[in-house]
Amino acid sequence: MAPAPCPRFEDDLAFAGLEEALARSIDWIKRQPPERPFDFGPERIPASRLAHALERFRDLIASRPSVKDLQARVEKEFRCYRATGRDGGGEVLFTGYYEPLLQGRREPDALFRHPLWGRPEDLITVELGEFHEKYRGERLAGRLEGKRLVPYPERREIEEAGLFERARPLAWVRDPVELFFLHVQGSGRIELEGGETLRVGYEASNGRPYRSIGRLLIEEGKIPREEISLPAIRRYLRDHPEEIGRVLAFNPSYVFFRIVPEGPIGALGVPLTAGRSLALDRRVFPEGAIVFAVTRRPAPGDPSVSPSRRELRRFLLVQDTGSAITGPGRADLFWGAGPEAEFTAGHLNHPGELYFLLLRPEAGAP
Repeated sequence: MAPAPCPRFEDDLAFAGLEEALARSIDWIKRQPPERPFDFGPERIPASRLAHALERFRDLIASRPSVKDLQARVEKEFRCYRATGRDGGGEVLFTGYYEPLLQGRREPDALFRHPLWGRPEDLITVELGEFHEKYRGERLAGRLEGKRLVPYPERREIEEAGLFERARPLAWVRDPVELFFLHVQGSGRIELEGGETLRVGYEASNGRPYRSIGRLLIEEGKIPREEISLPAIRRYLRDHPEEIGRVLAFNPSYVFFRIVPEGPIGALGVPLTAGRSLALDRRVFPEGAIVFAVTRRPAPGDPSVSPSRRELRRFLLVQDTGSAITGPGRADLFWGAGPEAEFTAGHLNHPGELYFLLLRPEAGAP
């Protein structure tokens, strides 16, 4: 990212949910070592200064200032940094994710036979940043063969052979396609028999790179590029059940889950806020930071045609990451749970701009 003029700060949610998301980022940052570095383009700041920036912004919006007053105060007290985006042109592709609801069982039967795996005992995760600062935010996953760390099995091998001697299923679900989408979303709820609901969150992955099955279906001419969306992929696989195994196996990445008491939980370990939590590449962007997004969001309409789009302008908090969200040109916005969240997340695929706010040194502590 690089210093840039500030955009027009008009929040399309009228600040709803923003203070909750700010509080969660502030809580997380204050639990970091005060001198932990965070990079804002060419500037590196300690965690203590990032906490001050979020606290100052929290105090600034507490009075619900007008658009004019907010613009003046932010430009006076903060610097703006724009994400360089894809190819350095400042364009960021925005997509969305949500918290899905699946039907499941505690024990398998003839219909519910696809396991939702917990973390395998032999899975080893290595945080490379603990060995050298230049690898901060990068990690490896694998298993030991003798004294060597080797890559963990891919999706196809896990689904064909299972992990019964190395992991336990948290639940069993009926639909392998919905289970795949749960892997992509990273968290969700499983409705069990008797009405009990199990909330699950991301625990680890097999470390394999994420490959988009949507891109595969586009390249094979199965779905036109302009029509690609989560519902379109779901429809194609429902209409071509013989393709499910091959298409899903195209993505070698595999996610393991844990049961969580509340959620969904993002990469910072704090609950995500619908419409306010953003997933970015943690190797590129500062975690916990406040950003302002400018893009367009899908609006419900005639389901037989592409959804219309309306402007999205809002403040967000960097509170998550994802295996598909890599580089300076990708951003993934969390939309919550329910049909509307699923619709918006499934159809959001639009370029936009992303700005980071950093308190000026002369503004001081709150």
